[in-house]
Amino acid sequence: MSEAMRAAASLYNNPRYFSHSEERIRRNQLRRQRIIRRQYMALGVICAIIIFTLCFSFSTILSGAEGEDHVTNYKYYKTVTVHSGDSVWSIASANFDDERYSSLNSYIGEINSINNLDSASTLNAGETIIVPYYSTEFR
Repeated sequence: MSEAMRAAASLYNNPRYFSHSEERIRRNQLRRQRIIRRQYMALGVICAIIIFTLCFSFSTILSGAEGEDHVTNYKYYKTVTVHSGDSVWSIASANFDDERYSSLNSYIGEINSINNLDSASTLNAGETIIVPYYSTEFR
């Protein structure tokens, strides 16, 4: 029954249009419309979740990828023989890499830490100390 017929029946209070079967049919139609509306909403939410998940995973994959011009540097250690007149400062300044360390003092601090030296330690000629350095070659 159309909306116009329903409106006319309500004006004239005609019981023919308000039979139990007509009302049952109308309720079933409304119920089916609500079910279909819910299914479309659920489908929309599922599609939105899938799209969000795909976008998030692709963005994390792409942001974690290194560029083609990225060069990997490996940290290595070498032994340096101390000569007469050498100090930790002179050895550190000869091997200092300003791309890897913020200052020469931080590099000296790492050398002292590796060799168990304190700032007041003196080096004797003939001793060997371990010095860190970086290289692009994998050894």
